[in-house]
Amino acid sequence: MGYINTLDEWLDTVAEENRDKAHSLVNWAQKEFPQLELRMAWNKPMLTDHGTHIISFAAATNWISLMPEEKTMLKFEQKLRDAGYAPTKKMFRIKWNETPNYELLKEIIEFNIEDKKDEKNFWR
Repeated sequence: MGYINTLDEWLDTVAEENRDKAHSLVNWAQKEFPQLELRMAWNKPMLTDHGTHIISFAAATNWISLMPEEKTMLKFEQKLRDAGYAPTKKMFRIKWNETPNYELLKEIIEFNIEDKKDEKNFWR
């Protein structure tokens, strides 16, 4: 596999039965936060704000992983658990057969945008 340069190329790597859900999740985030830039890096879609990472997405066989960085994961760990997710240090996973908790996802992205508004680096 070479470098993935577009969202469509990334979606082509997602199992066909999960492609619509992966696309709708990324599309929802783009519509909800139109000021964020979609960037392909490390062969996955990422949303950035003024050149800093806000959230990225990675597809696996059984779920889609959302990665908002460790600081955010620590802040939202209990809310993620309460929502039925099993958060790790750097990500949480949404099973393909689950409906995403868009309210919580919005809160996570809003936190990262605000918390990183003065950030100069891509990662914290």
